[in-house]
Amino acid sequence: MPGYDTSDAPDARGAAPVKILIAGGFGVGKTTLVEAVSEIEPLRTEERLTSAGVGVDDLDGIESKTLTTVAMDFGRITLADAGVVLYLFGTPGQERFWFMWDDLLSGALGALVLVDTRRLDRGFPAIDFFESRGLPFVVGANCFHGEQPYTAEEIAAALHLRDPATPVLLLDARSRADARDCLLSLLDLVIARAGAPSGV
Repeated sequence: MPGYDTSDAPDARGAAPVKILIAGGFGVGKTTLVEAVSEIEPLRTEERLTSAGVGVDDLDGIESKTLTTVAMDFGRITLADAGVVLYLFGTPGQERFWFMWDDLLSGALGALVLVDTRRLDRGFPAIDFFESRGLPFVVGANCFHGEQPYTAEEIAAALHLRDPATPVLLLDARSRADARDCLLSLLDLVIARAGAPSGV
């Protein structure tokens, strides 16, 4: 995206800190995205899925998944030309850990909500969460295996977004460039919202 230098920086000194949440349902690619885009070794709080989760964790469509985030993921990316460093907090996706979302929300300026169009219903709770709290967010439709049978417009319509201007972007969570572009779009949205007249 023009206007921002998104090269890795050796440190974040002098850049304004911006807290961003990476949210979405169980198994949509949050940990993968944080790992792909972070300029530091990301912090992960993953545990193995065990028999204790049988009947609790919905693995439909993600049967090969063996690990799950139980607290958060954490990464960082410096956008030098924008003068900011984004601190990325990946939320846990399983419903039994959603109580942590409000704590993670504290101080956040925006969110990237990942959805999987094969299991789109799992994206609704995250979208409802941020819409109800008035936090700016963009939707990233993860293209698993590099394939996405739907357009961004079709995905937006299916999600029934309260604000039709909410960006819906197609990305591969494994791609650093895709993840970075989504974060830049979110940053643009946050800046636009901050500069909008009160009540808009």
